[in-house]
Amino acid sequence: MNRRIRTARLRLAAATTAAAALLVGAASVPAATADHSTASAAPTTLTSKELHQRVTRILRDAGYTGITVEVRDGRREVRARAGVAERKTGRPMPYGANYRAASVTKTFVATVVLQLVAEGELSLSDPVEKWLPGVVGGNGNDGSRITMRNLLQHTSGIYRYDPTEETGDTAEAFEQNRYRHIDPAEIVAGAMKHRPDFPPAAEDEPNPQWSYSNPGYLLAGMIIKKVTGKSWDKEVHERIVRPLGLTGTYAPGDNPYLRGPHAHTYKRFPGSTEWTDTTVRNVNWAGPAGSLISTDHDLNRFYTALLGGELLLPPQLAEMRRTVAVNADYEKAFPGMRYGLGLAQQPLTCGGDRWGHGGDLAGGTIRATTDAHGRRSVVVMTTGATSDDEQLLAAEREVQALLDDVMCARKL
Repeated sequence: MNRRIRTARLRLAAATTAAAALLVGAASVPAATADHSTASAAPTTLTSKELHQRVTRILRDAGYTGITVEVRDGRREVRARAGVAERKTGRPMPYGANYRAASVTKTFVATVVLQLVAEGELSLSDPVEKWLPGVVGGNGNDGSRITMRNLLQHTSGIYRYDPTEETGDTAEAFEQNRYRHIDPAEIVAGAMKHRPDFPPAAEDEPNPQWSYSNPGYLLAGMIIKKVTGKSWDKEVHERIVRPLGLTGTYAPGDNPYLRGPHAHTYKRFPGSTEWTDTTVRNVNWAGPAGSLISTDHDLNRFYTALLGGELLLPPQLAEMRRTVAVNADYEKAFPGMRYGLGLAQQPLTCGGDRWGHGGDLAGGTIRATTDAHGRRSVVVMTTGATSDDEQLLAAEREVQALLDDVMCARKL
């Protein structure tokens, strides 16, 4: 556990009786997120052969070019892979590969924010305007009404601006902009050109409106820098990556290449029947919303540490797990999903819930999940994505079923 959290624990231990009572109340998981998990009641007897057979079926049925899975159950790890890392050479998917973690980055960023909350450096009720005056405004956007909680919870209403709105979402547009530097501030500015999707939710609103918004996390990253004087990625490295020994996790900045072993990602863009290799690209624009590179091993370590209480104090972990319902689009793809602060909750068919995050980035997907106590975790990485919504949904259901079966320790 890093020095900041140890210091925060000492401060909490010295708190007054009244404050202690308040913290105990905050540490309990709210009714909406109470977890009566049975998923890790029995150790999995999963074998590499069984897992390989399952991922091979998924590869065939979903149409991926490659897939890797790593299951961590205590100290035991089981891995499987299928498909190819590169279509030209046919080489197999590598184990322990570097991969664009995409929106899984959000959990790292939310963890840093909540550590800062524990240290008294900021509050979840702080308005954006306090830290970034004048940045969120115009067209009905109001930074004085949007809080840190709104940003992390996707209840800010900030328009989900994407750079493809400017460049176009075609193979040709991708090639033209593959190496282009786009500052995250440009994405925020683009979002401000649109009216918000809805008013920001009040903290005690029981059923707030919800809409996934990358600009919200870009703003969170900017606030981290305002508070600490360091960039979001340096804070992630110092507070999470280095203490946990996540040797394959880093923010690439403008570097379009991946270090070490990796699989190529491919996408069939709208209007094209050909695969476009999307591996090499500048993702600086995604910043704290989705630019981290990581490995399956690192992500399993991160999520087990997070849910196991190694990174956050109980009150802040409880806040992270305080969830709201997602919108209809997400409910369709992820039935029963609820969203906390950079952390998604999904029900298990065997009872209880799993916690984690997913990420998608032009040609690759990643799904990371763990049980409520950080004892069993799974990371699935896939390559090869089409633009056909029904095919994407069918493929997603295959992966979600695998995650559920593994977490429930079912025979595959």
